[in-house]
Amino acid sequence: MKSDLFSSEHTAQPATAPGMTLQNTKSIKYAVNGEMHARQGSMIAFRGNLQFERKGQGIGGMLKRAVTGEGLALMAVTGQGEAWFAHEAANCFIVDMEQGDVLTVNGRNVLCFDSSLSYEIKTVKGAGMTGGGLFNSVFSGYGKLGLICDGTPIVIPVTAQQPVYVDTDAVVGWSAQLSTSLHRSQSFGSMVRGGSGEAVQLMLQGEGFVIVRPSELKQEKASAH
Repeated sequence: MKSDLFSSEHTAQPATAPGMTLQNTKSIKYAVNGEMHARQGSMIAFRGNLQFERKGQGIGGMLKRAVTGEGLALMAVTGQGEAWFAHEAANCFIVDMEQGDVLTVNGRNVLCFDSSLSYEIKTVKGAGMTGGGLFNSVFSGYGKLGLICDGTPIVIPVTAQQPVYVDTDAVVGWSAQLSTSLHRSQSFGSMVRGGSGEAVQLMLQGEGFVIVRPSELKQEKASAH
């Protein structure tokens, strides 16, 4: 049988080392030797001796997820083998984190991560419920973090002289040392008259970066959470 489908570009090769690699732009391959974590339902294939188990977030984490829909439902993958992860054909990226790095990420953009990384759900300071009740996943420690994004993300530098304002539905994540607050770009009178539809943004200040996707949250996906 012959086809471009069977080229080396599309064929899964045996892993040469444990850990996370890009299989292609739409999926991440993880050679498991022990334990790793992934979003529930994201495994698309595996081989070897692996077990998949729902991972709890603790009472506080589950409460925040129930209230906001922005939590991260995880599963632990243990054993020895290889697993492939993807989510709705979104673009995949791997972030190498070193000791001292802290990254805050929207839960909907997390695909998988090393068990060596620390993870917790935190309230986005200054946002409150008026900003959609923003609760982000904060990662720290040493290891790799697999992210997904609808479309090609944009990384915007943030400086002390130039804060950045982002739509809360488009933001993927940002360096955790930045300070956050809500910014209203419309007057109350403008909102009453219909306005532009862009009434409130998240303002990021300090030194770092913010990652945004080139689209806002689709309504049908938002209602599905």
